[in-house]
Order: sequence, then structure tokens, then C-alpha cells
Amino acid sequence: MTQIHRITVSPNVCGGRPTVRGTRIRVKDVLDLLAAGADRAEILADYPYLEADDITAVLEFAARQCDHPILRSA
Repeated sequence: MTQIHRITVSPNVCGGRPTVRGTRIRVKDVLDLLAAGADRAEILADYPYLEADDITAVLEFAARQCDHPILRSA
């Protein structure tokens, strides 16, 4: 089941960057932590207001951003 609804974009929060529902934690912040080697348990311990499904939503959002159409010339 998709968790993408947990990611919100509001021009008044973090300059309109995608954030985790109801927080000021940007999608990029969570991705940076994961890229640096933090695991889900560490992130959830450091940010107790996040839930495991929030991390899933971040990954789902990032995956959708990377999926772009392939353009072919005529």
C-alpha cells in the first residue's frame, strides 16, 4: 500500500520543499541520513515524531521523482 500521502508540499513550509506530513523534516533530510548509512531504527530514535511509514513514504517519493520518460528523437 502506498504511503506517498505522508509527503506534503506547502509554499509556507521549508520554502515549498517536500516534507514529511506535519513536520519540517524535508524528504532530502531523510534521504541524506539514509545515504550516510543511518538505518531506519536510528532515524526513528533521533526523530521520535517520525513513523516507519514516513521513511517508506520518503523512499517512495524519491523513487517516483527518478522515474522520468525516455525521449526519443523522430
